[in-house]
Amino acid sequence: MIELEKKIIIALKTVYDPEIPVNIYDLGLIYEILIDDNKVVTITMTLTAPNCPMADELVDDVYSSVKAIDGISNVIVKLTFEPMWDKSMMTEEALLELGFM
Repeated sequence: MIELEKKIIIALKTVYDPEIPVNIYDLGLIYEILIDDNKVVTITMTLTAPNCPMADELVDDVYSSVKAIDGISNVIVKLTFEPMWDKSMMTEEALLELGFM
């Protein structure tokens, strides 16, 4: 399962918020990745703002990128706004990329 989770993270790092030049994983938008025994992946994620006009596209991109991984039987993407996202959730790489460090 650890190897599969690494593949999922790599796939998530190919998904970008269209308004920010950093992938959603490094932005801290992915809160949880769960993989059950049937290889169903449940991803809990958020958005940088609740009224994000690209919400549907981002959720679809997360679904598609993870579903494309060999061995994944299904993907469930859950959108949440608790806790609210803020820049403290970003990785150091994202902070550097956006000039916050």
